[in-house]
Amino acid sequence: MNPAAKITAFTAALTASFGAAYGIGVTVGPGAGTAGSPERSAHAESAAPHTGESRTGSPAGGLQISEGGYALDLETPRMEAGQQSELRFTIRDRAGRPVTRFQREHDKELHLILASRDLVTYRHLHPTRAAGGTWSIPVDLPAAGDYRVFADFTPAGRNTGDLTLGADLAVSGAYKAAELPKPALTTTVDGYTVSLNGTLRPDAPEHLRFTVRKDGRPVTDLQPYLGAYGHLVALRAGDLAHLHVHPDGQPGDGSTKPGPDVSFTATAPSSATYRLFLDFKHDGTVRTASFTVPSSAATDTPRPTAPSDGHEDGPSGGHERSTTGGDEAGSHGH
Repeated sequence: MNPAAKITAFTAALTASFGAAYGIGVTVGPGAGTAGSPERSAHAESAAPHTGESRTGSPAGGLQISEGGYALDLETPRMEAGQQSELRFTIRDRAGRPVTRFQREHDKELHLILASRDLVTYRHLHPTRAAGGTWSIPVDLPAAGDYRVFADFTPAGRNTGDLTLGADLAVSGAYKAAELPKPALTTTVDGYTVSLNGTLRPDAPEHLRFTVRKDGRPVTDLQPYLGAYGHLVALRAGDLAHLHVHPDGQPGDGSTKPGPDVSFTATAPSSATYRLFLDFKHDGTVRTASFTVPSSAATDTPRPTAPSDGHEDGPSGGHERSTTGGDEAGSHGH
């Protein structure tokens, strides 16, 4: 074969290869295989792992702004530190229409979590929804920095569980970086001491038991809050993967006692360090106890130890920016 013929044959083969690759790309392109795209097929949605999900751990929520045909439209992407602003957002369906029908989970149609990227500011809020589908709530964040907004909800008629969508929120002002509080098994908040027994594992469900005491005495008259004696949110340090953990048992079931213990069963999405936020209600006020814990398989973070004085740099310590408060106007802030 002469040189000209060889070049012609090579060009034809190369063209065929690119054509085959293009055909494959069209078949499994962005609409079918991109995680978080509302247009992805049902098969791709069930087969593709969520971002941040390990093969053995629970799915990590809140890393995507859209999932399963629903999207979080954050209408207030910026706020000013130390000034109250109205946070507004809408949940939209696959066609871009506002969603106006939700299932009630723990007494609310939607749970909103706000957390700073350094995990020292935390809010568990319950905004109000207008008839047109826009959610809103007044928010006052104490420090500048990057925050993450999590919307935890279940659309009406959805039978595959709740969704957690996340979006970034920028809070302007004088910024000062804060360190993640050190791992510990005991923390204090407003005179209450809360201890943790158990650890997160990425390879198996684990029981986490929190014990609430006040002035050294077990609290045995916790009050129901959102249909439970406690609510637990876990956020993974680094990317703030969200894990909403439901409690074991509920008030009035004949076996769940109102303290001093509140227990949960959880599986970590992966080996990492997590920040745990436990909401509990006593004497008419909702408080949040915060813990820093590594999952049991993490090797780069020391295991938590209970300090001798029963304190840590937590909700009442030097590093914690969050404040406690009651459930006012359908929300409470921490």
